[in-house]
Amino acid sequence: MDGIINVYKPKGMTSHDVVYKVRRIVKTKKVGHTGTLDPDAEGVLPICINRGTKVADMLTFSDKRYTGKFKLGITTDTQDISGTVLNSRPVNVSTENLKNVINKFVGDIKQVPPMYSAIKINGKKLCDLARKGVEVERNPRSIKIYEINLLDFDGEYFTIDVKCSKGTYIRTLGNDIGEKLGCGATMTELIRTQSSIFNVENSVRLENLTSENYLDYTMPIDQLFDYEKIVVTGINLKHTLNGNAIKVDGIKKGNKYRVYDEEGKFLSISYEDQDFLKIEKLFYVGD
Repeated sequence: MDGIINVYKPKGMTSHDVVYKVRRIVKTKKVGHTGTLDPDAEGVLPICINRGTKVADMLTFSDKRYTGKFKLGITTDTQDISGTVLNSRPVNVSTENLKNVINKFVGDIKQVPPMYSAIKINGKKLCDLARKGVEVERNPRSIKIYEINLLDFDGEYFTIDVKCSKGTYIRTLGNDIGEKLGCGATMTELIRTQSSIFNVENSVRLENLTSENYLDYTMPIDQLFDYEKIVVTGINLKHTLNGNAIKVDGIKKGNKYRVYDEEGKFLSISYEDQDFLKIEKLFYVGD
């Protein structure tokens, strides 16, 4: 069984906890997730199974969407409500003021990763250093915020919907918004609502996933892609399975294709290059 299950991760579990549980449900060891969600966060966590793990990197590096809730007036060492409070400041923020500040973060921006993160510097995770009271200099990273929508604001708490590129820390975004407002802000809730083509609406709650029904929720690998389909036979099939480029009539310059054998087995994602079809990712090499 190969494919991707769009699991809704509950609060209180690590992403690795979810992988462990899915492993036991589907009874296979080759299982991986596609982008860590903190234990206190919940939401969409696509889980790749067997050959599906070959697309894990594609999904990890895809755009994401989140709903985040923040409390104005405090900052913590973790940038979320689980951390130690570092500062408390009075809040005097209007809805118009908040919207104006939020809009300044839309587009290509630089973001300094938080100390409480899994990023490694000199082979050591920042979160491990942070727990020892060590803070190191972090270089700003380029990210993109496609849009931010203010969903709710009561003068103390605000909730935003954020569509962003990979590598974006939503708690850091909230922290930076709070600093621009002059009062600070800390994340209190986080839900990932979308990762690539997977969203909350087509997810399955982990507690509802069983060894009897998991196939009902498993998306075949090729459904991730909407490229044109090509069937290969004979020597072209042999070359494809060996990872070699093939000559195919009628392919369009610069296009990508889903490649299958005559039995309908999904073989690869391939692309046109100088009239040849070259493999970008090989998924099937025979049983």
